[in-house]
Amino acid sequence: MSELYVAFCAEHVMDINPRVLQALEKTAATDSVTIKLPGSHNLRDAERLSDGDALALSKCLRGNKTVTALDVRYNNITDAGVAHLADLLQEDDSSLLSLDLMFNDIQSDGAELLAKGLKCNSTLLSLRLSNNKIESRGAMHLARMLQVNSTLRELELADCHLDTQSVIALAVVLRANQTLRSVDISRPLLFSLQEEWAVHVSEMLVVNVGLVELHLGKVGLSDAGVERLSGGLRLNGGLRYLDLRCNRVTRDGVRHLADLLQHHPSLEVVDLSSNRIEDEGAVFLSEAVAGRSSVLRELSVRSNTIRTEGLLSLARAMAASTTLDHLYIWGNHLEEPVCQAFGELMASGRLPAEQTDVSPYEVDGRALLAEASHSLRRHYASSTPPRLLLHATTPPPPTGSQTL
Repeated sequence: MSELYVAFCAEHVMDINPRVLQALEKTAATDSVTIKLPGSHNLRDAERLSDGDALALSKCLRGNKTVTALDVRYNNITDAGVAHLADLLQEDDSSLLSLDLMFNDIQSDGAELLAKGLKCNSTLLSLRLSNNKIESRGAMHLARMLQVNSTLRELELADCHLDTQSVIALAVVLRANQTLRSVDISRPLLFSLQEEWAVHVSEMLVVNVGLVELHLGKVGLSDAGVERLSGGLRLNGGLRYLDLRCNRVTRDGVRHLADLLQHHPSLEVVDLSSNRIEDEGAVFLSEAVAGRSSVLRELSVRSNTIRTEGLLSLARAMAASTTLDHLYIWGNHLEEPVCQAFGELMASGRLPAEQTDVSPYEVDGRALLAEASHSLRRHYASSTPPRLLLHATTPPPPTGSQTL
């Protein structure tokens, strides 16, 4: 591929990008190759990939049977560059399984081109578009694509300037699309306080048996929204990862979620970081976790204004739980009784050091906790095997058909 790249640049009188050439030279001729060309904060704009680099890469990858993943995050690729990459998706013999375009300069037209390519693509499993301003029009094109695409497993659209209409559209198509396993629509631009979108997401969860991972961070979710989502999740037997970080959830919303955890047969990971659940919310969660019916394995309550009572209840719940083995608590009020309790959990091996975000130490005989670098994993569906259906009965079909 490096020889093809050099020849293409010479033919089209283009400057050779040393980063691209080096990446292609390091690419071994194996059956499954990932080309990694992410930008970084250390690179100047001139050193990041441009639309011309996207064109050259697309030409080098045409007909290639070994490259299965392309990572071009944090670059300067615009709609013009995406047009060339989208052409790859329309090839009958495309081998790409993963395309990471996060943090570029892709807008509505680029999203439309990707959607067009994916309507006839039967190989791509993962598309990451987070932090591109595709806005409502781009999201609507992707929603229409999901009505016909039956291959895509992961779609990331966090911080893409989605509005209420496009979030609702995605929820509507996911009633029928049962192949998508992971969806991230965090940080949309939702100006209504009515949370109409939550009603549609809840209705989708009632009938969707394929979704494993749902990210709803920074959506302004209130306690009423949690109640709506919990209503849908009560009839859902498949979701494993629920991300509700950075919202407006308080103890009242957590009460609904805690009740859900005692009845949901598959919910294993919950992220409640940066909400306001306080001690009472932590106690509700503790009672749910300690119950025999909960299958929760990973819980984050970072930065929730939880004090000694709530954190001690979580420590006791973890000691009693047969499933919970990851717990993240940094950013709360870690007074000495809490430090001692979590130090004992870690010393006994009940809470492994790599499965929490605190590290115990002592000063003058006092137990203290320092922040550790570990955190809740961001991707779950892609790291777990396909889930067996948990219900023998077929879920009810969505009511009414809608064309987007």
